[in-house]
Amino acid sequence: MGRHYQAEPQPSVLRGVFLAGLLALVVALGGVWIVNSRGDQGADLDGSIVTNSAASSTASQTSESSTAAPPSVDDTAATSSSATEPALAPLLADAPATAPGAQPCTTVPVLTSLENADLVRAMANAYAAVPRDVGGHCVTVTVTAAKSGLATAAVAAGFPELPDQQRPAMWMPDSSAWFELARRSAAGAAIVPAVADSVAQSPIVVAMPEPLATAIGWRDAPPTWAEVFAAAGDPTVWSDLGHPEWGSFKLGKTSPLVATSGLFALVASYGVATGSMSGLTAAQVTSPSVVSSVTSAELAVSHYMATPEHFLWHAREAANSGSAAEFLSATIVDEKSVWDYNRGLTSRDGITKTQGEPPAEKLVPIYPTDGSFVADNPAAVLNGAWVGSELRAAAADFQRFTGTREGQSVVRSQGYRAARGDADPGVAAVGGFATSFSRLAMPSVEVLTAAQQQFPTVRKRARVLFLIDVSGSMGNRISPELTKLQAAKDAVRGSLRYLTADDDVALAAFSNFRDKPVVPGVLAPMAPLGTGQAAFLSSLDSLVPVSQTPLYAAVSQFTAEVAQGFDPSRINVVVLLSDGRNDTTQPKTLADLTTQLHALHDSTPVLVFTLAYGADADTAALQQISGATGAHYYDATDPTKVGQVLGDLVTSF
Repeated sequence: MGRHYQAEPQPSVLRGVFLAGLLALVVALGGVWIVNSRGDQGADLDGSIVTNSAASSTASQTSESSTAAPPSVDDTAATSSSATEPALAPLLADAPATAPGAQPCTTVPVLTSLENADLVRAMANAYAAVPRDVGGHCVTVTVTAAKSGLATAAVAAGFPELPDQQRPAMWMPDSSAWFELARRSAAGAAIVPAVADSVAQSPIVVAMPEPLATAIGWRDAPPTWAEVFAAAGDPTVWSDLGHPEWGSFKLGKTSPLVATSGLFALVASYGVATGSMSGLTAAQVTSPSVVSSVTSAELAVSHYMATPEHFLWHAREAANSGSAAEFLSATIVDEKSVWDYNRGLTSRDGITKTQGEPPAEKLVPIYPTDGSFVADNPAAVLNGAWVGSELRAAAADFQRFTGTREGQSVVRSQGYRAARGDADPGVAAVGGFATSFSRLAMPSVEVLTAAQQQFPTVRKRARVLFLIDVSGSMGNRISPELTKLQAAKDAVRGSLRYLTADDDVALAAFSNFRDKPVVPGVLAPMAPLGTGQAAFLSSLDSLVPVSQTPLYAAVSQFTAEVAQGFDPSRINVVVLLSDGRNDTTQPKTLADLTTQLHALHDSTPVLVFTLAYGADADTAALQQISGATGAHYYDATDPTKVGQVLGDLVTSF
């Protein structure tokens, strides 16, 4: 029998006021404003948007090895589960042209989520592998990937700053939830169709390292969502099960403002708080008693990240050095991400993928017994005025292809269930997919909107020390008007808008003279941002370049100080910004430091997020430092981008 937890029952609350409208669509995508993962305003985040090379239907493209034939699938086997319902009709075969149309090709720009970008690129390659002739022209499909929340905000604003030729003709996010949220704005309602076909399906699951799933009993006896959240809040769950070496239950979530898995995980928290996973209303979501319950549940989150790939990359790093349990006990992700992990595919940034050997310790997808939400990967041709008749016809042809026998074979080969729900048997075996699961209906757009609006209120609060390198090189100029230190000050000042008044912040800086003790040390002690911001900013303004870079000694000293005041009700963080290499003879090596950080992480987990600032930063050391704490490394080796990168960093906890 699996271990089960009795969640405290919550009454169904019908009072409260629905907060209408989308979150403010801020932070620019080419000038279009979006919302960051804390619900605050900020700048376009470098690396959030990636465009691949085009897939063209011209004859010269048909022999590319990247368009290898997908596995054969018997589509007639995809039938209704009810014996009284008729079998589904076989999927239509693709109908390519006998020869490609004339050049220039019609270019179909497609906007996707980061999570399903590989699927759409594979679909574009398969479409381009045979001749296409739409309106007398060949067709080229280009794919741009963005975080789901960022893409939604851009669509909802109508791409006002983008020229027509750069605006997408199609939108293929990984969930219809983003369609519904985009349509809440007048511009979004005008360009996003009310109905769109699903291309692929991927249930949202609780992914756990196999030994942990077995120990808690959930591999054979799946829990309810209430039991998942109750276990996450139980500080002795693993020691009670005979595994004190696994520490506390570490639950990871993506941000509900930028990722589908995070959005549905938050809705599940509201479902547990109200006592029902279906029929949730916006009034319940905004009810004070429900908000209080969800706020308490969010305390069990270890920290938030932007994409599932961020969590799974760290899990694989931990597994390579021992066990994934050192980093996480469970994370809420889409099923397809489990398949990627189990076949050895990881990504540090959600963009660049690395194919390695499959892990010895697999992840197990857990499907809660009260249901799983499903990322349904819709596709739609946008109704924008920039989508002329020729472009619309070409986009519609690509959309048609996604639902054909050949298109759905691509879906299955890429780790998804087909639109009808069937998965490739080999993929299912590697990913550990369930043969059946209970599917939860898509929440109403009012519920989705209210849940996102409440996230800044219910999310786990942070306790953050900004640790700034003030070595002599920080006085170097990155422009005629700006030194590196001045730009760093501006970036730190700007990053505070991502925090809330009741997040705790502190400021420390480090350098030294001739290997003497670290100076100047802590300048603004830990205090709520709402009351301590003036002192923090005054201390920040006082920073000046000094001399050497005692990197290891500084990280050791100040991480230990943050750990000494560890607050389990908050995400405890050091944000380290450094532009150089450790250049002192203080008795501390990188090996000593990472050993210390590992030890601290077991008992008082302080996340040390590192930011490499400028071309001379020790990127390898900074990656090891962040990795030792289960945090992430960020690259601002182009110092002009420090504000963007620091904004991305601060929205990751």
